[in-house]
Amino acid sequence: MDDKFAAIPEDLAERGLRYTKDQFGEVLQQTEVYVRENPTQSVLYALAAGYILNRLPLGRVLGGVIRLLMLVFKPALLIYGASKLYRVAQQNES
Repeated sequence: MDDKFAAIPEDLAERGLRYTKDQFGEVLQQTEVYVRENPTQSVLYALAAGYILNRLPLGRVLGGVIRLLMLVFKPALLIYGASKLYRVAQQNES
């Protein structure tokens, strides 16, 4: 019975990965067709996107997100550990 429940998440993960790969391939194919049909417009879009990404302070934003995650990670880990200890204590009482 445990094998049946263990196989469900693996199957779900495999299907999700396969679906994501298929969708990514479809988007890539559509992009390739669009670029072949509109090369000049595609180059202009790429230059505009590159310019905007160059102007954004991505280093600061990424650093801030990492600092925030590290700040939140410690209490989350503490809460997770406490919940595991509580479950073990409940199982030992049963």
